[in-house]
Amino acid sequence: MGVKGFVEGGIASIVAGCSTHPLDLIKVRMQLQGEPAPAPAAQLRPAMAFHNGGGATMALPQHHHLPTMAPPRKPGPISVGAQILRSEGPAALFSGLSATVLRQTLYSTTRMGLYDIMKKKWSPNGDGASLPLHRKIAAGLLAGGIGAAVGNPADVAMVRMQADGRLPLAERRNYKSVGDAILRMARQEGVKSLWTGSTLTVNRAMIVTAAQLSTYDQAKETIVGWRHGEGADSLGTHVAASFTAGIVAAAASNPVDVIKTRIMNMQKGVDGSVPYAGAVDCAMKTVRAEGPMALYRGFVPTVCRQGPFTVVLFVTLEQVKKLLKDF
Repeated sequence: MGVKGFVEGGIASIVAGCSTHPLDLIKVRMQLQGEPAPAPAAQLRPAMAFHNGGGATMALPQHHHLPTMAPPRKPGPISVGAQILRSEGPAALFSGLSATVLRQTLYSTTRMGLYDIMKKKWSPNGDGASLPLHRKIAAGLLAGGIGAAVGNPADVAMVRMQADGRLPLAERRNYKSVGDAILRMARQEGVKSLWTGSTLTVNRAMIVTAAQLSTYDQAKETIVGWRHGEGADSLGTHVAASFTAGIVAAAASNPVDVIKTRIMNMQKGVDGSVPYAGAVDCAMKTVRAEGPMALYRGFVPTVCRQGPFTVVLFVTLEQVKKLLKDF
């Protein structure tokens, strides 16, 4: 029964991850919008003034005081998607898809399988149906943390591959696949780099898994209790419960997700320094430079991605369970 839960959760997660990958890519690009883009160093060319006597004097550049311009408005998810299509082509919306597949295989398969095992072990009847909400949350926290630790290398590779298109051509990493990304990171930056931002990844995964899985189970049980009868546990019930779970998970995890994305995507400067010393430093610099709402940057695409992802995940999971019920 334990292995079956891993297989069911893995299949559903891979289908959901591939289906919503473009939305996830747009979310990552939006979360990186506030970061300063690398710019070439400005070059000042002094003007030479030649006089009749043949002598030359150096004229220093004058500083003109220009009126302060208001910062440009950040583009929304539709604008970001259209910009990617124009500048990078349709295939760019699926950048890092191989990393998504590996991430879902490692991270989501682990968390879904472990949650299923704990839910059944901790319930009085052994079926997971009568488990109290606080125990569902506890099971989600543990399962999400372990799954994130296992899947962190694929998560780092996915973020970098999705964000590569926003970098100047000379600074792009140009990973060929998730395997190439992981090997190059290990070779160039050390094996430790594969767990960059792992603390944040684990924290986010614990929040997402606890919010997503416990909310789905609780919402589904509530709806079935309202409707009664044979048709209570139907496709409509699964869609309503899963969409509710997606919104709750997005709202709970977005601040951690923004910080995680920025830390995973950071590059060393010419002097070897990095933009952020850690998660707290990243959060403080982000809030100081861009305001508290910067932690909810990309929330709309997060909801737009979490909603469909969670719906596809649980609807697929319910169908896979029906297909494998005799195994």
